[in-house]
Amino acid sequence: MKRLTRYPSYNVMNEQHEWDEHTRKIVNSRLQTFGGHTFLTTVEAEMLRAWCSLLMDDARPEIIQFVLGHIDRSLASGEESQRKPGIPPVQELVRQGLQALEAACQSIHTKLFFHLEEKQKKQLMEEVSQGEAVPHEVWRDVPQQVFFQKLLSLSIEAYYSHPEIWSEIGFGGPAYPRGYARMEHLDPWEAKEEKKKE
Repeated sequence: MKRLTRYPSYNVMNEQHEWDEHTRKIVNSRLQTFGGHTFLTTVEAEMLRAWCSLLMDDARPEIIQFVLGHIDRSLASGEESQRKPGIPPVQELVRQGLQALEAACQSIHTKLFFHLEEKQKKQLMEEVSQGEAVPHEVWRDVPQQVFFQKLLSLSIEAYYSHPEIWSEIGFGGPAYPRGYARMEHLDPWEAKEEKKKE
């Protein structure tokens, strides 16, 4: 699928000579994806691959694998900046949510989530986002909306930290150590919107 962008000629990686070595290493590592997972099982990873693809409206394998890798590392670390009272730890929340998702799909469709038709996946995702997914007994111990929001926030923070996405949205990447010189106009190195050719 061809991605829509206002910056078709822009590639943020052309600016990497301006970044310090540490920053350059971090950003370049985001272009390398690996298939193994530390926390997620194979089935969980494949459910999340299908889920995140629809959530981000992007099925490019290298991008979604990067998102998966980020989610897996976040879950493996178990670190959380904040959690509301009564909400299970992130590892427990996501694992129980994915188990409930698998059980619900098997109960209703006798298929795994990633084998469902796109329309069925989207409907189920919408139901989870509203806390209305069934069967109720499957979801009883899972705060559905919190589960949905956690996957959404993890997906967004990964997706929008990928250099290819930066290029598509015209983000100039790390400004350190060069910095921004202009306040009301674009700096020469920033992405410039390109007019559509008629």
